[in-house]
Amino acid sequence: MLRYTLMRLGIFAGCLVVVWGAVYSGLFPRGFGDSNGLWVLLLALVLSAPISWVVLRKERDRASVQIVGKVDRMKANLDANRSQEDEAVDASRAQGGAAAPH
Repeated sequence: MLRYTLMRLGIFAGCLVVVWGAVYSGLFPRGFGDSNGLWVLLLALVLSAPISWVVLRKERDRASVQIVGKVDRMKANLDANRSQEDEAVDASRAQGGAAAPH
């Protein structure tokens, strides 16, 4: 997941440089007043999103498989812990029930 995030940030940084150059060279319009920095960031974000969606598809799928594997392992560990707790409770009830007269 870290690799995917770093690749996504790299694409955004590249788009930011391209948009900044395009705005300051006059290819894209400048923002109004002091909003030029925000304008450049917004354009870079809008451009980087579809690029990341297409370019990082395989990496996103790979990260998804890793996350699903981790979630499955965590579920298995929780189920194992629950069954151990149930066995301990059953054993203590069996011992307590045999020692107490009815």
